Amino acid sequence: MAAVATLLCGSAVAGQQRFRRRAAPSFNASGAHVSYAAHLVRRGQLRPALFPAPSFGDLSLPAPTSGRLLRTPASASSSDSAGQANPDGFLQRNPALVTGFFFFMWYFLNVIFNILNKKIFDYFPYPYFVSVTHLSVGVLYCLISWSTGLLKRAPINSTILKLLLPVAVCHAIGHVTSTVSFAAVSVSFAHTIKALEPFFNAAASQFILGQQVPFTLWLSLAPVVIGVSIASLTELSFNWTGFINAMISNISFTYRSIYSKKAMTDMDSTNLYAYISIIALIVCIPPAIIIEGPQLVQHGFKDAIAKVGLTKLVSNIFLAGLFYHLYNQVATNTLQRVAPLTHAVGNVLKRVFVIGFSIIVFGNRITTQTGIGTCIAISGVALYSVIKAKIEEEKKYFSYFDGT
Repeated sequence: MAAVATLLCGSAVAGQQRFRRRAAPSFNASGAHVSYAAHLVRRGQLRPALFPAPSFGDLSLPAPTSGRLLRTPASASSSDSAGQANPDGFLQRNPALVTGFFFFMWYFLNVIFNILNKKIFDYFPYPYFVSVTHLSVGVLYCLISWSTGLLKRAPINSTILKLLLPVAVCHAIGHVTSTVSFAAVSVSFAHTIKALEPFFNAAASQFILGQQVPFTLWLSLAPVVIGVSIASLTELSFNWTGFINAMISNISFTYRSIYSKKAMTDMDSTNLYAYISIIALIVCIPPAIIIEGPQLVQHGFKDAIAKVGLTKLVSNIFLAGLFYHLYNQVATNTLQRVAPLTHAVGNVLKRVFVIGFSIIVFGNRITTQTGIGTCIAISGVALYSVIKAKIEEEKKYFSYFDGT
């Protein structure tokens, strides 16, 4: 785990210096087309990587005007031919291997988190308190990374704090309601409901931000809505608490995306996520104390300790929080390494893995209609993600020529 944390922090520090963007085709001295391999490298990205759910708008923060070009293979070879030593190590010489590792860790950490988190609710059914522990462990992780120098802490001022506050509040509400949903219904059904998040993002972009959503995107969302509706009608674990909280989570994350666009800062995404986690933790503590505090003091902790013991209770809650923070950070690092389309498809496959493994581990019984509805919904999300990513790449491609 220490080696994984070191690699993640190293990647996060490297990520502070770059936000890769697909550039226009490069040309040689004679004007002939060479390739699309060049990428503009710019600092300053709030997410989408921090919040990997697919959405319509560009959730990244506007990048500063300053930027530098990554060294292309051609320039690298010319540099080496000039007699300069190549400092790249094994990881730099094998980027595909590193990217594959990040995808594996993203899926692995996410699956483990969902399974472990659901098992905790079997003997400790207090989702508000569990949400607080998730954020607390993440904040502790960031504080240790800052204090040990694994991650350089970026300074924060009142201006940045005001920009991050609404983002963090929406993040807190979305995380708490997601946890309540996972506690109330099966993991597979909760993820099926959360597949509706792209629909809410598209609606917000169209009717709140005034951004025109292409008709093809709306068409791709139809199977998502239909699939979730079919799955909900015959879901054996269905209850309104889980369904409503999952829907509130979708809405909260949609507004988080909207506020993210307004939070203009050149702080790196890893430090931004750390500060957002700190603010979100402060927001989550009061409702947890008010709603679940009396029950926890009277019998909550006693009952859980009697069932599994103090050591298992504390260790499982801590590990769930650690896995929650790490899988979000790995998602951030993964997006920095791949194109938006690759990440979007990977995010859909991640949801498939989580649903599949949760059914196997917990032995959840699902009806044929629920299975069909889930497959239709996930297929719709996949179609939406592919179309959206291609539209965004086209926008970036043509915006390059508009600015030249």
